[in-house]
Amino acid sequence: MSKLLFLQSLALVIGFVIDFFVGDPHGLPHPVVGMGKLISLCEKHLLRGNRGDLGRGAVTVAVVAGLSTAVPAGLLYLAWRLHPAVYLLLESVMCFQLVAARDLVRESRAVESALEAGDVEGARRAVSMIVGRDTDRLDAGGICRAAVETVAENTSDGVIAPLFWMGLFGAVGGFFYKAVNTMDSMIGYRNEKYLLFGRAAAKTDDAVNFLPSRLSALLMILVCPLLKLDARGAWRIFRRDRRKHDSPNSAQTESVCAGALGLRLAGDAYYGGVLHKKPFIGDPVRQISPGDITRAGRLMYASSLAMLALILLLRTAVTACI
Repeated sequence: MSKLLFLQSLALVIGFVIDFFVGDPHGLPHPVVGMGKLISLCEKHLLRGNRGDLGRGAVTVAVVAGLSTAVPAGLLYLAWRLHPAVYLLLESVMCFQLVAARDLVRESRAVESALEAGDVEGARRAVSMIVGRDTDRLDAGGICRAAVETVAENTSDGVIAPLFWMGLFGAVGGFFYKAVNTMDSMIGYRNEKYLLFGRAAAKTDDAVNFLPSRLSALLMILVCPLLKLDARGAWRIFRRDRRKHDSPNSAQTESVCAGALGLRLAGDAYYGGVLHKKPFIGDPVRQISPGDITRAGRLMYASSLAMLALILLLRTAVTACI
């Protein structure tokens, strides 16, 4: 058991380091793509547009989460039976695929570069790749805010939450989380089509992100002094604004980022041509600038490293007790 825990911990570090230097190689097969196809297949055969969709949505969650967990678990079991080195290799590759820090920074920096060059249209195209809102109405400040908000929210969703679940259960836990999170991003909407069918996915995503989002926020506050950011402001806005979102989790990290950078984020946004009224998060201590995208990325990486260190510390303690 202690050997397995050690190899899982080592694989997590290897996967994180590979993602930091490489990111996801575009064009190569990725498990999230397979999850997306499975979700689409379930939707095609189960979505009917009536009250029964609530139960069929729950079936979709069970099928997608179950298969997405069972397949990697089976592969890792076979790898372990072959040789621990084979297990370490496969676990490392899986951990690498489940962390999305590098791509998040890369895509957000593309927005920053376009804004700094004065190319608002190019920045608008770049930010449309990482946000779900309509971007055609956004000015330079709105584009910048959208990018910072996305980095802040995905600090938990895309990086620390996968690390949290991999810290608990290895890569298998990460695959379970990623399946739930992918379902929420595809069918977890409160519109006429998905209101019932996607409810189970949305509620399950809320549940699996409840602890990671709050832990992410606390770690972000903790590392603020290391980055010369406003830790007191981050704590103050976190306490005041962390519930200002339809999701119980999204504003946890957005509020910390807003307070740490001295910005006002969120507010009204258009989705599919429809205006959605949203409260502001944070105070406009200063005007937002493209450089805030880089600052949000640094905050994401620092808090992610803190999460990784916490996982290794706890796993070492557990191993010593076995």
